Parts: sequence; C-alpha cells; structure tokens
Amino acid sequence: MRSITFQQLAGRAATAIHGRLLLELGERADATSVSALSEDRFRAAGLSAAKTASIQDLAARVLDGSLPLSGLDQLSDEEIIERLCRVRGIGRWTAEMFLIFQLRRPDVWPAGDLGVRRGYGLIHGLESSPTAREMPELGVPYRPWRSVAAWYCWRATEVVLPEAASATS
Repeated sequence: MRSITFQQLAGRAATAIHGRLLLELGERADATSVSALSEDRFRAAGLSAAKTASIQDLAARVLDGSLPLSGLDQLSDEEIIERLCRVRGIGRWTAEMFLIFQLRRPDVWPAGDLGVRRGYGLIHGLESSPTAREMPELGVPYRPWRSVAAWYCWRATEVVLPEAASATS
C-alpha cells in the first residue's frame, strides 16, 4: 500500500498522503480494513482514483488468497516482483520499492528509476544520465549492496555540489 501511494510523487507529498490514509484506516491497516474503506475516504486522504483502484485490488487479492503475504519475504526478489506485478497498478518499479523499503532487501537495483539514473550520472561525472538499458550492467560493481548504492544515487540528486554552485554565480 505504501509503495503504491508513493508512485510518481515527491517524498513529502507521498508521506503526507500515506499518513492520512493510515489515519483513515485507524489501528488496523490490513486487507480487511482497506476493503471496507469507501472510495470517498481514499480520495479524502489524497489518493487518485487509479491508486485507490490499485490498493483495493491489492486488498482483494490478499483476501481471496491469490496474493498470500505470509512467507512472501522468503521468496526471491524476482518471485516477489512477479507476484506483485499481477496487482493492478503495480509494475516493476513499485515492486522494487517494496523490496527496498518494506522488506529491506540489500541488493535491489531499480534500473528504471529516473532519480537513480540521474544520481548515478552526477556521482560518476557523466554528461548525461545512463539509460534504463545501461543501468543493469552499471550496477554490477555495487553487488551485493545495490539498494544502498541506489539510495546514494537518489540523495545525490538532492545535493547541490559546490562546483555546480560556483559555476552558476
């Protein structure tokens, strides 16, 4: 649910929306309480109709047993990605964010993430960001800690480098 909420949003906005959603759900943020929440309450929390439908589909799949959560953390990264991508609105990026931030997997390299690609380019002094196709090979040297490297790439996009600041003044 958190990973769906954070899709295509800035961190602060996503955090605020996710917080409001958790308040709407009360003490039980589980599939049963999600399925009981009205679409209006999702919208009041700040979720789009598409994200609401995705979260509702996720809850429905958990409840009907087609996406069992118990033992999910015992599966390989690719098995988890494959299972999660069956849910409406969950693609590889969302599944990778789940692996990194919820399951705390240490070796996930979200090659399609624009922030990771931009940060990689900044860190390595490239004139342009690598493409999503180039990224898998570029991540190999960071194994088995690619999740950590990805985090540093994201953070690099938030920092103004001193030489960049002096070049603009």
